Amino acid sequence: MERKYVLAINPGSTSTKVSVFKGQDEIKTKKLDHMLEELNKFDTITDQYEYRMDIILDWLQEEEILPSQLECVVGRGGLLKSMPSGTYKVTETMAEDLKIGVQGQHASNLGGLLARGIADREEIPSFIVDPVAVDEFHDVARISGQKAIERKSLVHALNIKAVCHRYAIENKTTVDKLNVIVAHLGGGITVSPILKGKIVDANNANQMGPFSPERAGGLPVGDVVKMCFSGEYTEAEMKKMIQGRGGLMSYLGTFDGREVIERIESGDEYAKLVYDAMAYQIGKEIGLCGPVLKGDIQGIILTGGLAYSQYLVDYIKDMVSFMAPVTVYPGEDEMMALNKGARRVLDGEENFKIYEEEVE
Repeated sequence: MERKYVLAINPGSTSTKVSVFKGQDEIKTKKLDHMLEELNKFDTITDQYEYRMDIILDWLQEEEILPSQLECVVGRGGLLKSMPSGTYKVTETMAEDLKIGVQGQHASNLGGLLARGIADREEIPSFIVDPVAVDEFHDVARISGQKAIERKSLVHALNIKAVCHRYAIENKTTVDKLNVIVAHLGGGITVSPILKGKIVDANNANQMGPFSPERAGGLPVGDVVKMCFSGEYTEAEMKKMIQGRGGLMSYLGTFDGREVIERIESGDEYAKLVYDAMAYQIGKEIGLCGPVLKGDIQGIILTGGLAYSQYLVDYIKDMVSFMAPVTVYPGEDEMMALNKGARRVLDGEENFKIYEEEVE
């Protein structure tokens, strides 16, 4: 039987997205939701492996896609050791680090494990593409100002790299020649200077940079220290204020940008002030990336779910378009990005990487 499909797997905290591609075309896709009462039966993320595997295989059967028709399986990369960008073959060493969760426990750690589990049965390759742990930082970018704390590369690498490939194709160049600034605007906001195709610096969206729909971004650290030792908040409450109930949620009680725009359009001046402040901080963060590229900026790319907001995009453009032309790629098609990463290897455009050869 002809092997003609690529299966992409993207595990989230309460769902697993699956897509089947033929070439560049997505022919089947589904968000497989998981009941919390089912997930709560498992002590760790990796304990969910068999549960999610059975659901994926059942879905393939329902869609009449046979595993024997798969050319390869590609999964969302997890919290591995810091590593260069690229498409990686899922090896035994990688699988062990995904099980352990060397940089933390997250559902995405299951992506490579599930891909390998299905692929090994068929003796076909399994891959991950541009995981969160992609690290291409200049050493100077790692210095924080306090020796006990290192700035780390934890970025929206999959989407950032995907839009760089798209931009390069549309502008008839190659990724390794790109000097651009990419702002990923989602539940978390990452702004990255891309030097010759590499993410050489970025804000950690969980801890710094612009505030976002549900994250506080960079806060005055002295005030944060005072709050931590005030006795008014637990550690868990402080963490929630920074990630989960920060940003728009903190000020406006919602993380839905569409709702905020509706409030602005109905005359809510406070909603406008807060939303403008988020846009202002994004524009300022983009400006901070200019010196990293020494002013040699071919373009500025706005992407992610918030890039659908014309109001937000216009505000940012007004601030930064003097630096370089602004291109908008709204949304983040992670499944398409996974397939494209696998296809570049399958079609001979690039070689896959071996995890243990790339990490320390």
